Amino acid sequence: MGTEYLAVYWRDMVKFFRSRAMLFASLIQPALWLVLYGLSMSGNFDMLAIGMPSLPGIVSVNYMSFIAAGIISMTVLFTCLYSGINIQLDKQFGLMKEMIASPMPRSSILLGITLSGITKSLIQTIIIVILGLILGVQFFNGFTIVQIIISIVGIVSLTVLFAMGLMFLSSLISINIESHEGVQALITMLTLPLFFASNALYPIASMPFVIQAISKINPLSYFITGIRYFSLGSDFFALGNQYSIGINDLLLSFGFLIGFGILMYLLALRAFNKAKVV
Repeated sequence: MGTEYLAVYWRDMVKFFRSRAMLFASLIQPALWLVLYGLSMSGNFDMLAIGMPSLPGIVSVNYMSFIAAGIISMTVLFTCLYSGINIQLDKQFGLMKEMIASPMPRSSILLGITLSGITKSLIQTIIIVILGLILGVQFFNGFTIVQIIISIVGIVSLTVLFAMGLMFLSSLISINIESHEGVQALITMLTLPLFFASNALYPIASMPFVIQAISKINPLSYFITGIRYFSLGSDFFALGNQYSIGINDLLLSFGFLIGFGILMYLLALRAFNKAKVV
């Protein structure tokens, strides 16, 4: 594979930064969620932690710290899935036809689009982490410098894997559906169950059995578990519950996200290779 994907990537990023409305909305949305939802709900949910025992090595985190990983996942989810709409617009206005007809491998088109979604997701994740620290989110509480560096690398790695799988899924949907409205409707239908059938806002144990079963195959749940491990630690109290995330849980999160990404890549590449844009 050559470097043709860089042209696709650069074009999408230039379009993103030149669209002031899109840029502003993409950067301000996670901040609004963290400020409006996190601050407004933290007082109510933090009452659940009153009276919880304090054990050595186990910190008690507030609700805003607990849902910070969920807000990161929501932002990456929305950014990546809705990025597929750009593919449909390229199809509608004829640009995708020119790219497919060019000597560029179709895998390069897919890779360039995916890299742009990953870059946007990383930018938004950094914004949430920095804003969270300003607002009092207990990221890296009690961590050493070495642990903080390892945690940052871990968060970046998880975000890349998660965003990659979602971008492949979004590309798969957009290349197969002809209408802009159809793509938007299907993506909207996917985002809500994926987000709410996860451990983003509430403990999985408090959910109905069916929702718990769905969360076991939901990539968001594994992404959030990994983010909490790196940002809050392996043992902490939140919402009146003790959370213990071991190395096996972390490896499972990485393994699931890698498997999800590979599966979505194979399906998306197959769809791109079979695509006939007219």
